[in-house]
Amino acid sequence: MNRAIFLDRDGVINEDLGYVYKPQEFRFIDGIFEFCGIAQELGYLLIIITNQAGIGRGYCTEEDFHNLNRWMLAEFMKHGVDITATYHCPYHPEHGVGIYKCDSFDRKPNPGMILKARDKFDIDLSRSLLIGDKDTDIEAGRRAGIGNLLFLIGKYQPTSTDDVTVTNSLYDIKL
Repeated sequence: MNRAIFLDRDGVINEDLGYVYKPQEFRFIDGIFEFCGIAQELGYLLIIITNQAGIGRGYCTEEDFHNLNRWMLAEFMKHGVDITATYHCPYHPEHGVGIYKCDSFDRKPNPGMILKARDKFDIDLSRSLLIGDKDTDIEAGRRAGIGNLLFLIGKYQPTSTDDVTVTNSLYDIKL
């Protein structure tokens, strides 16, 4: 079975500036390319799991998300990093518009995106790692049974740290 690192996007891969969907607004977090490169060398699959309520709220479209995602993945490739997969959830149970207003099993803190990746890539979640910057990211990892949960301090602070490693920098994470 494979090991994976599950990465939230906004706040872990890029600065959380609120509903970013244009490359010119996207600012990578310091150390993300180096961290992912080391993880890849150690045999981890790299999986992005991201709530994208901006789509559900009508701030951007699915096409906008996919265009930005293609650009982001190309930036990782320029640094020798191959992201295995990206999963996103455009739904929001309260603020979604039209078909996007629903409670999805994929929306963190639910574990749907993680479980889909587990099944597709034969991932041993107990030997895997999740890095998030919100309690909802960490809770999704808990519910999925991910063995190592890391909270990257940024815009938000964790409310519970019993089973969580808290870090201020990607450079401080030891794999």
